Amino acid sequence: MSKLTKNQKLVIAKYDADAQYKLSDACDLVKEITFTKFDASVELHINLGVDPRKANQMVRGVVTLPNGTGKQTRVLVLCTPDKENEAKEAGADYVGLDEYIEKIKGGWTDVDVIICTPSVMAKVGAIGRILGPRGLMPNPKTGTVTMEIGNAVKEVKAGKIDFKVDKTGIVHAAIGKVSFTGKQIFENASELINAILKLKPQTLKGTYMKAVSICSTMSPGISVDVKSIGSAE
Repeated sequence: MSKLTKNQKLVIAKYDADAQYKLSDACDLVKEITFTKFDASVELHINLGVDPRKANQMVRGVVTLPNGTGKQTRVLVLCTPDKENEAKEAGADYVGLDEYIEKIKGGWTDVDVIICTPSVMAKVGAIGRILGPRGLMPNPKTGTVTMEIGNAVKEVKAGKIDFKVDKTGIVHAAIGKVSFTGKQIFENASELINAILKLKPQTLKGTYMKAVSICSTMSPGISVDVKSIGSAE
């Protein structure tokens, strides 16, 4: 058995892998057991008792984190010339149409969010096979296909994220950075959890929110007591 490092010993001293913590305590603890030299991301993982293969049990939505994500979100706006100034003034990193579609066809996807107007969806659809697997395909349900380009860009820059249950029934989402205060992490986590609770499928029988854990980059997951964050039944 390899010898434990100093940081590993500190983690063991502060963290009980078999325990379940109140959400507020877990948000404080994740800061204490993170020893990366960079500002690590904090992630929330929520295991839902849904079957994503059934259309009426697909959980997907958007939420604006009150304290933002802590990361610089790169936004590409695909639109006609009449909307370009609105996008640029709102803070979009890249604005255009045909030239960016060609770049994407060539393999460029160095952005976090793509927003477009309904009028260009036909052109965007041609690169759907590239954008879809990367989670970049604009969608009206997430507010990324809209005529309100300026508002959409500002919301994304302010901390708006979209979430979706994966094929195993788990929602994974980055909710901040270790440099955030425990209170800020807690507020972001609570906002996401509340948004997911509101999306409970009416046809679902049994437990909806089965398990919740929080972790940072290169730190162990901290199990959260589901009963401490509201009704999950």
